Amino acid sequence: MKSGSDLKEKLVQQAQAEGFVACRVCRPWDVPQVPKRLRAYLDAGYHGQMGWMAERTHWRGDPAALWPEAQSVVMLAESYTPEHDPTEILKHPDRGAISVYAQNKDYHDLVKKRLKRLARWLIAEAGGEVKVFVDTAPVPEKALGYAAGLGWQGKHTNLVSREWGNWAFIGSVFTTLDLPADNSEIDHCGSCRACLDSCPTDAFPAPYQLDARRCISYLTIEHKGPVDHELRGKLGNRIYGCDDCLAACPWNKFAVAASDMRYAARDDLKAPGLEELAALDDAAFRAKFSGSPIKRIGRDRFVRNVLYAIGNSGQPKLKTVAQRLLEDPDETVAEAARWAVEQLS
Repeated sequence: MKSGSDLKEKLVQQAQAEGFVACRVCRPWDVPQVPKRLRAYLDAGYHGQMGWMAERTHWRGDPAALWPEAQSVVMLAESYTPEHDPTEILKHPDRGAISVYAQNKDYHDLVKKRLKRLARWLIAEAGGEVKVFVDTAPVPEKALGYAAGLGWQGKHTNLVSREWGNWAFIGSVFTTLDLPADNSEIDHCGSCRACLDSCPTDAFPAPYQLDARRCISYLTIEHKGPVDHELRGKLGNRIYGCDDCLAACPWNKFAVAASDMRYAARDDLKAPGLEELAALDDAAFRAKFSGSPIKRIGRDRFVRNVLYAIGNSGQPKLKTVAQRLLEDPDETVAEAARWAVEQLS
């Protein structure tokens, strides 16, 4: 019978063999600050159209209630550090900027498979029961990562580590096994404001607070319908997500290279031409983004984003591209086309 510390040591080694850059443990009840912070966030309306955040708050605010039998939470980080500077594309207004994490395979699938393999190993090694989560369940993963010592929540609200920067996906394995817990991390942001000052839309009302309604990642992915005119011009050529605050973090000098080549950018998504993307119909969109997280937002919302980028491009040659979509069946796309034409006229 292995001791808890021996099992934990083997678990960390197995996690590293799976490609995770860090593996730490906390208790499901180690995040007592979450309910109050979640309530304040929702009351301020910062979640915008993400109504799911207001659902199951008893689970989202209390991981122990999600699965009362769980005794430990294994928190894992998987690096997806880009090989290139993700802000370089912003200098090419006729090209679309896609967030680093979405330039290849859907990380949900890749991380979950690794979590399941690790969970199966843990059961085979020590028994017990497990549940795995990555971003799609009401689990406060960043708070749990903080409690487990993976890193701390930086001023941009994302997890940051002195060991791997902030380019990492976070996953969790809940288990009924009683594993030795790690110490929580402390905040190392100091007086730095790099992430806050980099935001094109001033989406941070204060350090450690994010108003999603002004966040480009939210606006291009979660927001349905037309984007406010005040914010369209600030989107630039960002057509899916935004990496500005992540790229600005000085702790990325310790960033670890991604272990899975499926996170490396596809050639056709590093700097895709706006003209080509605007021409996608539903079938072509689905084919192009099969296996990509981009597929989830659908053709209409994606082409809406492309048209905002065309309107911001300052490229008269793209005016005819927008004009072709003035009668698009989707009214939001047609309205975005009208706006783009006006900007380029």
